Amino acid sequence: MSWRKEQGRTERGYHHGNLKEALLQAALDLIAKKGAAGFTFADAARIAGVSPAAPYRHFRDRDELLSNIAQRGFEQFESALSEAWDDGRPDTVSAFERVGKAYLAFAREKPAFYSAMFESGLAADISAGLHAAAERAFAVIRAAAERLAALAPQGSPRPPALMMALHIWSMSHGVASLFARGDAARRKLPMSAEELLEAEVLIYLRGLGFLADRKAAASDSADPKPSGRPSGPWGSPK
Repeated sequence: MSWRKEQGRTERGYHHGNLKEALLQAALDLIAKKGAAGFTFADAARIAGVSPAAPYRHFRDRDELLSNIAQRGFEQFESALSEAWDDGRPDTVSAFERVGKAYLAFAREKPAFYSAMFESGLAADISAGLHAAAERAFAVIRAAAERLAALAPQGSPRPPALMMALHIWSMSHGVASLFARGDAARRKLPMSAEELLEAEVLIYLRGLGFLADRKAAASDSADPKPSGRPSGPWGSPK
């Protein structure tokens, strides 16, 4: 492809206002094929059909391009988790099970976004927008953990809701990364990834002495509904 042809395509994309979106889509395509660490800024420009210098009109470097993709991923992730949680309706446990399924579905259906979010090696503070989007997504998991904590039997040891949220997030992430993506492990399971996660979380909650079955949870409609949100970065307290 000649420089002149690239220049012409670059100018059309730029004047039409779609160069940024073309670069983001090109990067997503590359991530889907090679992983978040498997492409360069120049690769994204080539796939978008623009000159190597064109991406600098919108992005400082490859990391900024990746952070934009990761931010969009977390925004979609938050939306999916929030819809599944539905403020804990009709009961806490069944609502939380939907959150787990939504987590796995996102990893399965949007692997390029998932890779940019969790496998790109980006610093947590590289972008205020990315950090805020990640916090909002984690807040859904923490809200569910707070509601689950309210189901603990009276007088039983109750770990902090943030600790529970981190444990449950770790379990969800592990199952999603290992068994819910076409580009992950190929080990065959005797059950679905959703069933594996459900069993894992149930064992965890029962090990803590929590009331964690649907019949018991059906009576938890009067649970307190804590509104606290995480105050630290994604996955860790301040």
